[in-house]
Amino acid sequence: MTAVAPCPPCSSDSTPIAPLRIRAGPGLPRGKLCFGHVAGGDSTHLRPGFEDLAECFSTLAPPSHSAVSSVDPWRWERACTRLVTVVADRTQAESGWYSHCKHVLEWFLAYNGIEEERAREIVESAVGGRFGSWIEPDVAVVDVVSSRFARTVGGNR
Repeated sequence: MTAVAPCPPCSSDSTPIAPLRIRAGPGLPRGKLCFGHVAGGDSTHLRPGFEDLAECFSTLAPPSHSAVSSVDPWRWERACTRLVTVVADRTQAESGWYSHCKHVLEWFLAYNGIEEERAREIVESAVGGRFGSWIEPDVAVVDVVSSRFARTVGGNR
């Protein structure tokens, strides 16, 4: 695990809930921001969604100080299933919902200390074209994605 760089605007050196790569926009500077910074200030309309994600991440995270590879794969599978269904529900599985889902899964992995590039590989291996726009994922597809997610986090492909 590598240390997460501090949030540029607040320079917090505490581990952020998740490093978020945000494009510049109204009230949002470019770069990686901690949840606390994104959810505050001029972006209060984002706050409820980020707070819900933070609660999900906290609830679904493996026990503190567990080595990623030693965590029961069931935990990773359960987390992926829950996060996919939350994102599909909140976005109503509209156009491009799966892209947002991939970001959320990457943020969850970052929250659990997995490096950004490795998180991207894990998510791409698990999701990789299995979801479509305007199509709510069926249970079988979510099961496949979640199973692949858990296996890949554990180091198996």
